[in-house]
Amino acid sequence: MKAPIPSSTTNGNTAAPRTWATRLVHELRLFFVALQFFTRVPVPRWVGFEPDWLNQSARHFALIGVFVGVVAALALWAASRVLPLPVAVLLSMAATMLLTGGFHEDGWADTCDGLGGAVSRERALEIMKDSRIGAYGAMGLMMMLALKASALASLPVAWGCAALLLGHTVSRAASTALIRFLPYAGDLEHAKAKPLAQRISSVGLVVSCGWALSVASGLALYQTRWVFPVVTGLLMSVLGAVWCARWLRRRLGGVTGDTLGATQQLTELLVLLTWAATWHVSQAD
Repeated sequence: MKAPIPSSTTNGNTAAPRTWATRLVHELRLFFVALQFFTRVPVPRWVGFEPDWLNQSARHFALIGVFVGVVAALALWAASRVLPLPVAVLLSMAATMLLTGGFHEDGWADTCDGLGGAVSRERALEIMKDSRIGAYGAMGLMMMLALKASALASLPVAWGCAALLLGHTVSRAASTALIRFLPYAGDLEHAKAKPLAQRISSVGLVVSCGWALSVASGLALYQTRWVFPVVTGLLMSVLGAVWCARWLRRRLGGVTGDTLGATQQLTELLVLLTWAATWHVSQAD
C-alpha cells in the first residue's frame, strides 16, 4: 500500500483530515481482511491483499467475533420464535459453522488429535497437519458441540443470545493474546498463514481486548442481571487462555493455527458454561 501523499498546502490543518481518513480506510481494510480470512463473507474488490495486512488485522479478530456472535444470536432468536429451544440452538450453531466454515472447530479437532495422546512434539505437529480426523478429534469435537448446545439450551433465549455475543467476542481476543505472547511452534516455511505465525504488536492486543471489553460493558449496562455472568465469563476466558498458553508452551513450545482455533473453542465454551451455571444457581435460589 502506498504511503499517503502529504498535502502541498502550507496550512498544516488541511493535512490532518487526510491522514485520519487514510488511517480509517486502512483500519476498514484490515477488518475486511480479517473477515475474509475467518468467514465465507465476500469482501469488496477494492480491499486487495498484502501479507502484512493479515498480521495487522489481528487487532480486529475480536470484532469478527462480534459479527459472528450477532449472527448466532439472531439465528437463535428467530428460530426460537417458531421452534423448540433445543432445535433453535442447533440451528444457531449450524449458522455460525456455515458462516465460518467450521474454521475453529477444525482447529479444535486437529489439536485433540495431535495432543490427545502421549506423543512427541514432532509427532503431534505431524498429526495436526493431517486433514483426516482421528478418534481423539472425533470425541473432542462431539463433546465440544454437545456441551455448547446443552449450555445454550439450558438458558432463556435472551441470556443465550447475550452469552453467544460475549463468548464469540472474548474467545477471539483470547486467541489473539496467544499470538502476542507465544512463538510459532510449527514449520514457518510451510505455514498456511505465515503472517499469523508472527507475533502481533502490543497495540494490536490492546485494540483486540478493547473490542471484547466494549461488548462486555454493553451487555452489563443493558441488563444489570448480566453483570455477574459477564465478569465471571471474562475471568474464565482469561484463565482458560492462560492455561492454554502454559500447556501449549510445555507441549509444543508455542502455538499453531490449529491450537489458536482450539483456544477459541475452549474459551467460548467456558463463557457459555459460566452463563449456564449462573442461571442455574439463580433459579435454584
